[in-house]
Amino acid sequence: MNKVDIEYNTEKSTIRYPEYGRVIQEMLYYARTITDSVKRQKTVESIVGLMQQLNPSGNRNMDDYREKLWNHAFAIAGYDLDVTPPAGITIRREEDKPKSTKILYPPTTQRLRHYGYNVQTLVKKAIEMPESVKKEGFVEVIASYMKLAYKTWNREHYVSDDVVKDDLVILSDGQLELHEGHSSLDILAFSANKKDKELQRLQQNRNRKNGGKNRNSNSNSNSNNKRNYGNFRKRKK
Repeated sequence: MNKVDIEYNTEKSTIRYPEYGRVIQEMLYYARTITDSVKRQKTVESIVGLMQQLNPSGNRNMDDYREKLWNHAFAIAGYDLDVTPPAGITIRREEDKPKSTKILYPPTTQRLRHYGYNVQTLVKKAIEMPESVKKEGFVEVIASYMKLAYKTWNREHYVSDDVVKDDLVILSDGQLELHEGHSSLDILAFSANKKDKELQRLQQNRNRKNGGKNRNSNSNSNSNNKRNYGNFRKRKK
């Protein structure tokens, strides 16, 4: 049985910019071998024109886009192209281009992020407050809000007060605890549900009023139509 030599893409060199395809890359490799400077210049210019046809500029700035194409052509050829780019175009190597610094997450959001950043801000504020009845009430409100936030993202499971208490201690590094005899942590959740029901009731009342007005207007228009029709009949006779 004869063995067929097949060259697979996995055995070929890596494509630097896949949007232009392997053919453009091989053409630029060939352009490096051209000894005639004039022919080499025209060849590279033609290749850049073909790159533009493969990826039209669209609504992009044409000057910036041409500079991008020439920089890509030099990068594909390994910056080993002895040609002169058009006037106004600067070739920059990848290592010379300014790089944006990576923005890290704030350190306060690394622990128990399901409560949100606002809870951690409130905890920090409560730690700075002097010991007083006002601080105890503030801590109680924070814990109640924590349970409301927890239940918002965990509707399928029951959330106990003990879990919220432990998480409050963790977030405050042991500096905040609920006082003895505190109220239920479901106060805010109850208030939120009560507010939603009140809004629904007001919306239903508006819908009833609007529905009544629409019915009255329809009945008036129907009566007017009948009256006009009757007058028309009378005038016809």
